[in-house]
Amino acid sequence: MIHKLFTVPMNLVIKVGEKVKEEADRELYDLDFIQQKLIRLQMMYELEEIPEKVYKEKEEELLMRYEVAKARELEEWEAMTKKQR
Repeated sequence: MIHKLFTVPMNLVIKVGEKVKEEADRELYDLDFIQQKLIRLQMMYELEEIPEKVYKEKEEELLMRYEVAKARELEEWEAMTKKQR
C-alpha cells in the first residue's frame, strides 16, 4: 500500500508528460494540422493582416515542417509494410 502512495504521483507525471509529447508531436508533425496553419497564414497575408516578410518566413518554416512530417509518415508506412511481410 505504501508503494502505491509513492508510485501514483510518478505515474501521473508520466501520463501528463506523454500527453504533452503527443500534443507537441501533433503540432509539429501532423500533416493536416500543418496544412491548416498554411491556409490560415495565406488568408492572413491576403487580408493584409501580416506583412509579406512575416508571411514568407512562416511559410518557409511550415513547409519545412511539412516535409519532415511527410518523411516521417513515409518511414512509418515503410516500417508497417515490412512488418506485414
